[in-house]
Amino acid sequence: MVDGVNGLDMHLLEAGEADHPLVLLLHGFPELAWSWRFVMPMLAQAGFRVVAPDQRGYGRTTGWEAGFDGDLAAFRPFNLVLDVLSLIRRLQAPLVHAVIGHDFGSPVAAWCALLRPDLFERLVLMSAPFAGPPGLITDRHTAAVKPDPGSRLDQALAALTPPRKHYRSHYCTPQANDDLLHAPQGITQLLRGYYHMKSADWPGNQPHPLTGANAQALADLPRYYIMDLDASMADTVAPHTPDENSARSCRWLPAADLAVYADEFSRTGFQGGLNWYRAVSMNITEQRVFADRQIEQPALFLSGRSDWGSYQTPGAFESMQSRALTNLHGVHLIDGAGHWLQQEQPDAVVDRLLPFLNTAGNTRNTPERDKETRQLQL
Repeated sequence: MVDGVNGLDMHLLEAGEADHPLVLLLHGFPELAWSWRFVMPMLAQAGFRVVAPDQRGYGRTTGWEAGFDGDLAAFRPFNLVLDVLSLIRRLQAPLVHAVIGHDFGSPVAAWCALLRPDLFERLVLMSAPFAGPPGLITDRHTAAVKPDPGSRLDQALAALTPPRKHYRSHYCTPQANDDLLHAPQGITQLLRGYYHMKSADWPGNQPHPLTGANAQALADLPRYYIMDLDASMADTVAPHTPDENSARSCRWLPAADLAVYADEFSRTGFQGGLNWYRAVSMNITEQRVFADRQIEQPALFLSGRSDWGSYQTPGAFESMQSRALTNLHGVHLIDGAGHWLQQEQPDAVVDRLLPFLNTAGNTRNTPERDKETRQLQL
């Protein structure tokens, strides 16, 4: 536990020697520092100091308000970056060799690299592309699909047959936490179904780029992204929850590992993580100050080949490669992995990370890397 982290007492998992180059791992939703349990020992053995915090709103980190009506501004993106900056100061680390973010941790890692290039030497984004800061004038490259209850997009989704809604809008509602915390199937089975449905184990994950950001195009996304209008997330995943025998054979999430998530979220609830969705656009004006600014540090993007996360925001995957990251060393889609790639295929993740982490900090794209990236865009 590290106290005095931007008002938090922050719980960490740590591996490796304190004087080794620091690699910082930022989890997403609904996860914890625990999601990095497989890759941390391998990175430490390779010579890095590896730190994974329970971020604001999660796990054993304390000092944040848990209610729906609490201080939502504390969860805005720039304050999450301030959490990271405060943490590295408390760790007495002069630099971060690499910041690695997965899912909702990905944009936090990207903003860290963009705002403080003096502190963050390398960037790895996992599962969630970063399209760059919003533009001074919103255009098709910088516009993100960031719905909220009552938005025109939600109205268009509700007009589909059958009626639908965006999961992000659902997560912004007052009932979302109770729907998860008090799921009829119980929190353990809820999480089992949710993790399974977004993994490579679920046969429904056959991702591809969408044709646009309109309701009809977004309806191609699985139900865990574009939900039935009257369904909760518990309702959505329940029919796809693996049976006991199938769950017992899940090597990447055995019952004891799943119990860590279930126990922590049973204790804290989900509202802390859900507040990230509600606050994501709170400082949009301040974000526009950085319009057209690019991330120049060496960067890497990893995702599971069975992960829809690369395509859920139409245009972001392409803008990340063509605009946001000027020093992109590779885009790797990992076989046998869905959204939880560092848990589903940790060896393959580390195999991609280590060559990148061992590159010189000022390495730029080579023609071979440019060719590989262009091929992966297709």
